[in-house]
Amino acid sequence: MMRVKVEVIVGLFLLLGLLALGYLAVKLGRMEVIGGSGYSVYAKFPTVAGLRTGSAVEIAGVEVGRVQSITLEEYQARVTFRLNPDVKLPEDSIVSIRTKGLIGEQFVKISPGGSDQMIPTGGQIIETEPPVDIMELISNYVFGKI
Repeated sequence: MMRVKVEVIVGLFLLLGLLALGYLAVKLGRMEVIGGSGYSVYAKFPTVAGLRTGSAVEIAGVEVGRVQSITLEEYQARVTFRLNPDVKLPEDSIVSIRTKGLIGEQFVKISPGGSDQMIPTGGQIIETEPPVDIMELISNYVFGKI
């Protein structure tokens, strides 16, 4: 009888440990298990070199969302962002892909415009700036094109 009680306690402890491990994996991986709060908008870029799904979306250095998906549409990269519900973007906002540090990870920077009209859920940000290609800049400098 005592052995069965110990086995049940060990089993419950193991189950709680696995649940805690799963919770940490989801939270630290910044994954969303069920939907996600906020709304989606998208922008089209000629290139998104280095940008990944899950990358940060920032306004004034504050994270306000994440990159939800990157797809190819009409030979351009369509990047869909999931933004926090309290963030409203004017329709003349500018979105650009930037690098944290000299060779850090890519993120999306949004510069809000001054328009009174807001981008609706599922709407498009028209003004975009593609990422700077460091390798192209270096090669232009080395071969005297700059």
